[in-house]
Amino acid sequence: MAKCEFCGKDVYFGIKVSHSHRRSNRTWKPNVKRVKAIVNGSPRRVYACTRCLRSGKVTRAV
Repeated sequence: MAKCEFCGKDVYFGIKVSHSHRRSNRTWKPNVKRVKAIVNGSPRRVYACTRCLRSGKVTRAV
């Protein structure tokens, strides 16, 4: 679910490092919203990141 259908932005993984330098796994998730957008001429519910919504890659259906 946490994937933009327009740019492909996805979850990625890394390592959290505490002050005492203990390391543990963590994830970064993109800011993805479920919006009604025009896809191939018809309105459809899609997952789009806020960067694509703001830049105009996604045309919102009214």
